[in-house]
Amino acid sequence: MIRKRSLVRRTAAVAAAGAAALVLAACGGDGDDGSSAAGHGGHSTATASASTSQGQHNAADVTFAKGMIPHHRQAIEMADLAPERAQSAKVKKLAADIKKAQDPEIKTLSGWLTSWGEEVPADGAMDHSMHGMDGMMTAEEMTELENASGKAFDTAFMEMMIKHHEGAVEMAKTEQADGAYAPATKMAEEIIASQSAEIEQMNQLLGKD
Repeated sequence: MIRKRSLVRRTAAVAAAGAAALVLAACGGDGDDGSSAAGHGGHSTATASASTSQGQHNAADVTFAKGMIPHHRQAIEMADLAPERAQSAKVKKLAADIKKAQDPEIKTLSGWLTSWGEEVPADGAMDHSMHGMDGMMTAEEMTELENASGKAFDTAFMEMMIKHHEGAVEMAKTEQADGAYAPATKMAEEIIASQSAEIEQMNQLLGKD
């Protein structure tokens, strides 16, 4: 009887020890795997998020967007004068192409500034410090263009727009050299290509080439 009780006790002890070992092993496994997965996974995800949010744009990108918006607006203002004043069908087409290309770019540039928490230049508020720089026309030059018509308008429009485009190309080259935001440097590349081609076209129409 005593032997029987001892055997039962031993069996119970072994079973309990075995169960405890299983529980400990299970807990240990969960702890190691769980902490490892949460630790490494969570850390790498946080690091990836941080690296993604950093360095997307820099001061040069902001300067490019804030400068190109009023620059484009003035080009469109000049282009809007062409339908009623220009004599040459080629000049009218050129003006239409300029407006078609630059209007969407203004919207894109404005969207970037908003997403960066930067202020979008007010429509119609021209920064006077830009006049004479980057090819911007003065108020007097704009009045001269508004008062011209026929062949005189065509000549004035192209001469002013060449100067205007050359300023935009220089701004775009600065963005390519100093900017960090890939879509902005891509737009700069497109501006250089398209406006350089239009400069060449206008020089040809003016008989300068």
